[in-house]
Amino acid sequence: MTDGLRTRLADAFPALADEIAHLLRAEGDPLAEAVADLPYHGPCTCTATCTNLLTAPPGSSGSSMVQLERDGTDVIWLGLDPSRTTITDIEVLDGRDLGPSAEWSG
Repeated sequence: MTDGLRTRLADAFPALADEIAHLLRAEGDPLAEAVADLPYHGPCTCTATCTNLLTAPPGSSGSSMVQLERDGTDVIWLGLDPSRTTITDIEVLDGRDLGPSAEWSG
């Protein structure tokens, strides 16, 4: 599904979106409820090796971050906007293959 123009993160990466929401809920973080509706703006293109997935236009992130852990190890970092109310980008740290949705096709 799309919001009219953009694919949602949950459609491009359903397992990742579910995991992020689950980990946020485990921490009691209200951002968990927003994950299902996050737009997907594509992979970050700041460098050839950047592994971030954008859920807001480039440059939207502030300096705040939420670190999500599994078994005591950081697995996902969420960049937040300056108000700390919107997830702007996602960095997956555990080396999983995100498939072709994580690459630009055009």
